[in-house]
Amino acid sequence: MNITEEIQDLKREKNAVILAHYYVNPEIQEIADYIGDSYYLSKVAVDLKEQTIVFCGVSFMGESAKILNPDKTVLMPDISADCAMAHMADAKTIQKMREEYEDLAVVCYINSTAELKRLSDVCVTSANAVKIVKALPNKNIFFIPDRNLAHFVASQVPEKHFVYNEGYCPVHEEIQEQEIRKEKELHPAAKVLTHPECPQTVRDMSDYIGSTSGIIAYAAKSDCQEFIICTENGVRFELERQNPDKRFYFTRTEPVCHDMKKITLVKIRDVLKNGGNEIQVTDELRRESVEPLERMLELAK
Repeated sequence: MNITEEIQDLKREKNAVILAHYYVNPEIQEIADYIGDSYYLSKVAVDLKEQTIVFCGVSFMGESAKILNPDKTVLMPDISADCAMAHMADAKTIQKMREEYEDLAVVCYINSTAELKRLSDVCVTSANAVKIVKALPNKNIFFIPDRNLAHFVASQVPEKHFVYNEGYCPVHEEIQEQEIRKEKELHPAAKVLTHPECPQTVRDMSDYIGSTSGIIAYAAKSDCQEFIICTENGVRFELERQNPDKRFYFTRTEPVCHDMKKITLVKIRDVLKNGGNEIQVTDELRRESVEPLERMLELAK
């Protein structure tokens, strides 16, 4: 019996389901029951019938799944897989902004800890942030933790006044404008598809800016045959699976989230077998952080 067969047997035995983010390695995406970006996976988690969720992603994703499914067991294949940006805001600054600005909404990117979510009014993902911010009654928006996504959303919702936090995704922040220009020289017909976590200099050179799922959908619908992809390289698997006749290029220094790549088939098998790495959230933290997540799901409908 190979390891994939072991995992399938254990899933049936444990009444388990595997969720995987687009940024994990291809062999993980191949065995997952559901693959998607943060928004899709957060929606899926709510309606699952299985009692155990194995979340192949980073810690904030497992936390969100547990908050939305308190009676289910949420397991992480690698408990150390984390997101640096998820910690790049703090309670003191949030309180300061609430005191300084009347009619303020604290909008929290889902790529954040449960502690930050509990201090916020609503959560968003890169796929639904523009829609949700437009729907909010508040004039002033303090967007945490990512400044790049915040500036992108602000450009789409000019009627709101944004206050910016200084968080960022280290992977997207390091995508270099000059490397994209080099790819354009090599592939002049290629369109540049960019995640909004990238810096503005990169966004300004792009033909399309959107979430991971948005990038995948754009590439599938486009008549163009070549694309330069400005996001984490794990998305290559789904892009090539859906579009075998199209070509996808990444910058010479490929964007890699090393935390996402910590997840392996062996770790998935072992966590199913042994039940370790379970996400725990206190009742108080769950009560206070579930509201902005539920508000996100409601406003994004």
